[in-house]
Amino acid sequence: MSGLLDGKKGLILGVANKRSIAWSCARSVAREGATLAFTYQGERLAENVKELAATLPGSLMLPCDVTNESQVDEVFKRLDGEWGGIDFFVHAVAYAKAEDLEGAYVKTKKDGFDTALGVSAYSLTLLAQKAAPLMEKRGGGSIVTLTYLGGQRVAPGYNVMGVAKAALEASVLYLANDLGPKNIRVNAVSAGPVNTLAARGITGFQDMLKIVREKAPLRRNTEPEEVGDTAMFLVSPLSRGITGEILFVDNGYNILAF
Repeated sequence: MSGLLDGKKGLILGVANKRSIAWSCARSVAREGATLAFTYQGERLAENVKELAATLPGSLMLPCDVTNESQVDEVFKRLDGEWGGIDFFVHAVAYAKAEDLEGAYVKTKKDGFDTALGVSAYSLTLLAQKAAPLMEKRGGGSIVTLTYLGGQRVAPGYNVMGVAKAALEASVLYLANDLGPKNIRVNAVSAGPVNTLAARGITGFQDMLKIVREKAPLRRNTEPEEVGDTAMFLVSPLSRGITGEILFVDNGYNILAF
């Protein structure tokens, strides 16, 4: 049976382990026939990513620190050489210092602010710059990033990451406008809280899960596979008329006023 993404080549950034939302995105797009490349930052994560990538035949492994432009250049140079272009990438990269996810946002230091915004928001713009010429070679492409409701409303403990997500979501709009004439679409998936290793670093995260489970219209928490399937939809031809959008996958929690 043919898949929606047969013959498509894509890059997945942000896989850390099998519970990562990025890995769920990878599984969903691979299920539909896409060939993938994965990035990893540092040798500490390399083994995890390598083990997971090995389960998807034909996958590439590439080192990449998104704060290092020369490494980002090397990633796209390699993909151009291997594939002659790419069709999509999924940006699931975010980071803030632990101390900036504690206490009050007003205490955020400049270096913590710069780190969170640089890794979590500017990296999307940098990657889009580098990916666009490779997508043009293949007639266009799709870019998907991951965000959270804390970029639009105050989420206790989210602090500077909420500000970074706000910048990320604004970037989606401006990138969609800039890249649309090249037939490159840019969208975001706003997932409900998912019990990942990274999320556990947020103060009060377990309480957040409980509240969503009790109040969301569907009365349950978001599963990583739901986010993965939405990302797959956004990189597939099924979403060819959608760009500049934030799609919520949170069991309806975002519609509530309380």
